[in-house]
Amino acid sequence: MRLKVTKSKNSASLYVIKSIYNSKTQSNTSKIVEKLGTEAELLEKLNGEDPYVWAKNYINELNKKEKLENKEVLVKYLPNKQISKDEQRSFNGGYLFLQKIYNELGLNKITKDISSRYKFNYNLDSILSRLVYSRIIFPASKLATNELSKNFIEQPDFDLHQIYRALEVISKESDFIQSELYNNSLKVYNRKKGILYYDCTNYFFEIEQEDGLKQYGVSKEHRPNPIVQMGLFMDADGIPLAFCINKGNTNEQVTLKPLEEKIISDFKLSKFVVCTDAGLASTANRKFNDAKNRSFITTQSVKKLKKHLKEWALDTNGWKLSGSNTIFNINELDEEKDFQKVFHKERWIKEDGLEQKLIVTFSLKYKNYQETIRNRQVEKAQNTIDKNPTKLKKCNANDYKRFITKSSCTDDGEIASNNILGIDMSLVSKEAAYDGFYAVCTNLSDDASSIIKVNQKRWEIEECFRIMKTEFKARPIFLQNDDRIEAHFTTCFISLMIYRLLEKKLEEKFTCSETITTLKNMNFLEVHGEGYIPTYTRTDLTDSLHDIFGFRTDFQIVNNQTMKKIFKSTKSEKSTQK
Repeated sequence: MRLKVTKSKNSASLYVIKSIYNSKTQSNTSKIVEKLGTEAELLEKLNGEDPYVWAKNYINELNKKEKLENKEVLVKYLPNKQISKDEQRSFNGGYLFLQKIYNELGLNKITKDISSRYKFNYNLDSILSRLVYSRIIFPASKLATNELSKNFIEQPDFDLHQIYRALEVISKESDFIQSELYNNSLKVYNRKKGILYYDCTNYFFEIEQEDGLKQYGVSKEHRPNPIVQMGLFMDADGIPLAFCINKGNTNEQVTLKPLEEKIISDFKLSKFVVCTDAGLASTANRKFNDAKNRSFITTQSVKKLKKHLKEWALDTNGWKLSGSNTIFNINELDEEKDFQKVFHKERWIKEDGLEQKLIVTFSLKYKNYQETIRNRQVEKAQNTIDKNPTKLKKCNANDYKRFITKSSCTDDGEIASNNILGIDMSLVSKEAAYDGFYAVCTNLSDDASSIIKVNQKRWEIEECFRIMKTEFKARPIFLQNDDRIEAHFTTCFISLMIYRLLEKKLEEKFTCSETITTLKNMNFLEVHGEGYIPTYTRTDLTDSLHDIFGFRTDFQIVNNQTMKKIFKSTKSEKSTQK
């Protein structure tokens, strides 16, 4: 690179140019690398320093830098020399992409703010960030996380006992972290906060003794262990908004209102639609969201409707299809042409002093799905009768065993020596009558198709819970103290938000498993004094990560100077969102 000066009548402009050889034409061409400015601009900028001397020195530095970056690195290895004992040589760099989002969300400033209000001497930001990165890439206990965080290129500066001290602070500041995280996330991503989804799940402990938050309750996984309950709000893009932790024996229905009130006060949200499943659809919750610019959409069990509404819902006549003026009879649908279509009917009802619109949908595809599930259960029930009748015990409402009947009498009314087992075909037929039907209630006056579309997105909150339970291994929980349990879920919540934002940046082109596995496998071999050699496989996903985040680690070797620049860029709050 060299200096070029272009002079005009009134000024002189200074440029950095570079000669490039064109193999096709076998000639050299010049390319402008950078415009330094006019002579007058540089005189003012440099406070009188000679622009030409400064420009030559600047170009010399650029040439040195280019030479360093293009330098061929030769590393000598001896086949008869042992590696140093206890020396770590391989490090993970996949966390760098998570670190970029972590700092875009201003979590470094949040931890700094919290630290200023407490008297402790550990680095809260370092601890929280490693808990979050490890939860996504190397999910494990806090004890294991302390060791696993040493796998990252940037080494931890804390001890195990400081992690536990930090958990107590994170628990106390959980509400503050959630509200600040929400406000900061608005700068990173254009959140769709007009529709909020709420659901609950629970997490089990590998213990038997109840204590504090750990209480026996209805386990989603049917485990005989104490559990804690988590309520989660997310927005219409599947990005978590806020969460709460309650005792395992808490009724789900009473958890919505307190968390929603916190969102209204802390997040300054006032106008939104809350979408829930039937288990959270109490009259009290519906009435709470039937005021002050709030609305609700909630699933409704067709089986539990009043008799006249159930007859109306199951009536084969009077069905509509979005975009069509035709009234359909669902008994006359074509199994092939209409298989993917969703038909609906709607009416306003008033129950317990609350006016709401009841929307019922019917789908041949959903009908086929329910039939398939039930037929498998009936087959399993018959198989149990034939091969393993001793397995029969008390069952829940959705267990295949509900189809099995026991009788102590023969067909003639005589007492049988053994219980007679069979399939309750009347129950099978009764349940089949509801195949394909699905209902929601709402106080919105919007057309049925738009309300159905909103409700169909509820699967994403189930996906959030699945990610936390499987990919993030949020359970079983090994912590004992309530404050540490709350802190554990705070770090899980932050991890989920960061992962979801990463998904959005990747335009959801890759699965959760693909993304996390790739980050976990992005390892580097350290070459002392030179830099880091990537040992991972370059893929479309790694290319996308580098393109989106604006730095590359997929060169044959990343020198120390370049790696330091990458560290700096990932700790910048400047958003990479396009």
